[in-house]
Amino acid sequence: MSDLLAFVLSGLVSGALYALLATGLVLSYSASGLFNFAHGATAYLCALAFYELHSGFGWPAVPTALLLVLVVAPLLGWGLDRLMFRKLARVGETAQIVATIGLLVALPALGLWIVELLEDAGAPVKPAENQFGLPGVGPSPAKNWQLMDGVGIDSDQLITWVTTAVVALGLWILLRHTALGLKLRASVDNRSLVELRGISADRLSSVAWMLSSVLAGLAGVLATPLLGLSSHDFTLFLFVSATAAVLGRFMSIPLAFAGGLGLGVLQNLVAGYATFAEKITGFRTAVPFLILFAGLLLLTRRQRTAGTVASDAPPVDYLAGRSWLRRWGPWATAAVLLAIAFYTVTTPFWSGILAQGLAISLVFLSFTVVTGLGAMVSLAQAAFVTGAALVAGLLMSHGVPFIWAALAGTCAAAALGALVALPALRLGGRSLALATLALAFLADQVLFQLGWLRNGDTGWEIPRAVAGPIDLGDDRAMGVAMVVLCTAAVAGLSALRGSRAGRAMLAVRSAPAAAMASGISVIRTKLLLFTISAGLAGFGGVMYASYNTRITATDFTAMTGLIWLAVVVAAGVRRPQFAVIAGLSFAVVPHLISDYLTESVQLPVILFGLAGLALANDPDGYCAAIPARRHRRKTATTNAVDDAPTSSPDPDAALQLAGVQAGYDGARVLTGVDLTVHPGEIVALLGPNGAGKSTTCKVAAGLMTPLQGEVYVAGSAAGRQGAVRRARAGVVLAPEGRGIFPSLTVDENLALQLPEQADRLAVYERFTGLAARRDVTAGSLSGGEQQLLALAALLHRPPRVLIADEPSLGLAPRVADEVYRLLAELRDAGTGLLLVEEKASEILGVADTVAYLAQGRVTWCGPREKVEAERLTEAYLGIAATKEAEHS
Repeated sequence: MSDLLAFVLSGLVSGALYALLATGLVLSYSASGLFNFAHGATAYLCALAFYELHSGFGWPAVPTALLLVLVVAPLLGWGLDRLMFRKLARVGETAQIVATIGLLVALPALGLWIVELLEDAGAPVKPAENQFGLPGVGPSPAKNWQLMDGVGIDSDQLITWVTTAVVALGLWILLRHTALGLKLRASVDNRSLVELRGISADRLSSVAWMLSSVLAGLAGVLATPLLGLSSHDFTLFLFVSATAAVLGRFMSIPLAFAGGLGLGVLQNLVAGYATFAEKITGFRTAVPFLILFAGLLLLTRRQRTAGTVASDAPPVDYLAGRSWLRRWGPWATAAVLLAIAFYTVTTPFWSGILAQGLAISLVFLSFTVVTGLGAMVSLAQAAFVTGAALVAGLLMSHGVPFIWAALAGTCAAAALGALVALPALRLGGRSLALATLALAFLADQVLFQLGWLRNGDTGWEIPRAVAGPIDLGDDRAMGVAMVVLCTAAVAGLSALRGSRAGRAMLAVRSAPAAAMASGISVIRTKLLLFTISAGLAGFGGVMYASYNTRITATDFTAMTGLIWLAVVVAAGVRRPQFAVIAGLSFAVVPHLISDYLTESVQLPVILFGLAGLALANDPDGYCAAIPARRHRRKTATTNAVDDAPTSSPDPDAALQLAGVQAGYDGARVLTGVDLTVHPGEIVALLGPNGAGKSTTCKVAAGLMTPLQGEVYVAGSAAGRQGAVRRARAGVVLAPEGRGIFPSLTVDENLALQLPEQADRLAVYERFTGLAARRDVTAGSLSGGEQQLLALAALLHRPPRVLIADEPSLGLAPRVADEVYRLLAELRDAGTGLLLVEEKASEILGVADTVAYLAQGRVTWCGPREKVEAERLTEAYLGIAATKEAEHS
């Protein structure tokens, strides 16, 4: 019994730290949609600063901890949000994952570099990395109390429990009983709708990131005496706490908090009572990653693929259709010149560096397959590299020739890749990335600890290949051989992309359901991608180990793979030639920095990690950004059109669109829309699908900025105002579907627009059905009740303009009639209404003015009484009904 209690109590300590980190992860993810892989790095920075300020500079523990947790950590979160996270929230998930992984790599290195600089300046800093047994916030040494025989606690553990409990209570009060908490929860439900309600989602995101950083900083300070000071351990701690975030579905803070506590206890119980683990080297340290992987498989919901497309779509190939010479001539010339340079201009030192860079480029090309072509983020590539090199080294030690050993190692890596992919393919995005990382850590902790495979700490010799007169022992010959291999790999991957199998891979990437309907096996295609990628990584690993002439089990850890991913994606992961540039940069840059800037090993890591920052602006990487920008400049020059003359603003109009042109990614949808809505007027906007009706609504509401033309609100130009300022000016958009927050109660939905209880009581007096269900979540209401809830606050406090996109969508006829009656009531209260509706007969019953939209222009606008059947047919079918009328 005492053993059980001891395991539970000690598990609750680590569980409390998991809970703090998991809560911060969920909080920031909920507000921004961004999973922060660098969350543990923030904790490490605060722990490092606490250790140096307290132990080195002699600052008192409690004030130092409060300064770091309440001032430094939130400022760090705010700064990262403004610099990076806001932009990342608007790009694809691959760029989000890689950018935060780059930050995970860069922040600890930045902290250690600052310590080095302070030490050089004579400051009283302490040795930083890999320090253990450090003092915490409490007494040093810690005080101990015996609860019963064999069961005790110390002051550091007690402080952790009490602090965690206080934080949990504070978060509950904040989220459930404050206006800020209500807005944060609303942002979780629907970020864009929050902005349409006049609430700045960016400011809420900053608050969430600041709170998240506070929790990470607190976890880091509390963990200092328990974990020691190791960036590697803090990173592992984060990935284990991610299991608790998975338990909360990345959305529920209470579930994540409880999951963190339970995870710590479960981890201790498994490690304490799993006696079979004593026979498996590394199993105890691998338990958290087994739990993480199992949690991802069991708790992550599979998303429906029907009707969806990839949010991380491949970029436009601006050279498509060009000749081979135009597409590949410069790259082929560069390869030839590089091969010649090895025997002409490069010194022996730089020949070796370039050969090393080309060898690692083969590994980097594997990311082009799985991430660039397949849009799947694999964090297990380093495990494939290590596995292949160890197998090759083992076989060479038994006299197997290099070529056959390399082939066997490549096949072993491919098999390992298939083994990793099989259970993980049901996942996607961040869940797949976490799952592959968990498996990579399992390989490090268990598989590569097998004595027969690792050969102790010395590893295996992998001599360079010799084939007849070709001896790769010469760095120049090795370099030329790597040029040939890289060229062949780039050509092979380019051919794969254009082949039938490559087109199937792109189809699975873009629209899995459509690919499946076309007879393409999604699982088989993804499995093929993983297998090819793992085999290529394995072959590159053998060649890279051959360059170094030795491989050990610790040369390429899972953490090394994170740095690789940050480097290659920052360069451009969707084109194989960019992976070669990334490999050469990875080899050359550290030596240039060492020769001309500093000998610190931290600065190259910082630069490679911070390269991920560029993904916020150029999600396809800095190499891919160059031709894209050149193409945009050329397009802007050749396709420039004169600004359409816009009419002067109508001072009597509530809303006016004058010569508005707008579109997506350079494709124009609106080519010159002129539309006016007066106070107390309903304007019905009709047109066929694809005419641009929803785009017009977005431009009018401030969700899109017009390319040309102007939007006027009450006679004042507002075209450059965003949705928040437009909503505050009285222009409200009721989006297609239901403009409610489904996870909030009816009363909470109203409170976002009517914070005074007296106003809400007035709404309940009118809508008794809502009053009876005020404590029910809005998502459980019927469609009609949800639409009434969306209109109720507007009826109590009418806006200047209401833009309604399909207000009767999915409603029964009786309920739709009630919605139209309420819209007419808003008109009578002086609100100008712009309605987009598919049900022409109903909308014509309440409209004052009707406008027809076709091919991005208003083709006719006039009073309802002048609407003709022919025009109505043309508006919906996009054809004239004249001939049909003549034949009838």
